[in-house]
Order: sequence, then structure tokens, then C-alpha cells
Amino acid sequence: MSTNTTTKGYVSRHMQEVAPVPCPCGSSTRIITAKDTAAASFHVTHIRDSTRHYHKKTTEIYHILEGEGVLEIGGDSVPLTPGQTVLIEAGTPHRGYGDFKTIVVAVPAFDAGDEFFPDDNH
Repeated sequence: MSTNTTTKGYVSRHMQEVAPVPCPCGSSTRIITAKDTAAASFHVTHIRDSTRHYHKKTTEIYHILEGEGVLEIGGDSVPLTPGQTVLIEAGTPHRGYGDFKTIVVAVPAFDAGDEFFPDDNH
């Protein structure tokens, strides 16, 4: 059962209540969003081959749940396995590839208007 943060002071939502949506990273189940709170968002994202992008205002924390892959961050390639956690600061271009599921915590909450794509997409 979902609970509205503005009336109760918290949000409780099961992942099965939320339909995944396509995104530049792959497919994202956006469990907690900016509609719930401006403080942060919580997504579970399945990444196979994402588009290189960055956020001007948002820092992202990726925690790998399952699968394997690589995050290209700036000029580095970071190998990913379950249990790995990576913080990507605002302004840092990044993309993931392989086949993995990750929790993405965005601070402040994800805003599609804060997603930018450099000319060289890979």
C-alpha cells in the first residue's frame, strides 16, 4: 500500500506497485520520485547499454544488485559486480554497459530536465 508523504510524513511503496519505464540507461522502476520528495529518489534500474550522460545538479549513488558490467565515469572504467557501490558526482559524464541491475539513489531527487547528453555518446 502506498502512502502519501505530504499527509503522513513518509512513503511506503512496494516495487511491484511501480511499472518500469524506458530511460537512457535501460529500464527503470522509479519507486521513490520527486513527486514524493525533493530530497532524493530511489530507482531500481536494469542496464545493458546506456547512453553517456551527466546531471548538473544531481549526485547519483549506484549499488549493484545483480549481474555484471562496467560504468564508464569520466575517463575511467569501473568494473561492476553485486555489492559494488559507486558515487557519481554532479557534472560527471557516465554510462553503464553489460547486464546488471542497480539501485540508483539520486540526491536531490531525479529530474529529467537535469539530464544532459554530450556530443560523443560513447
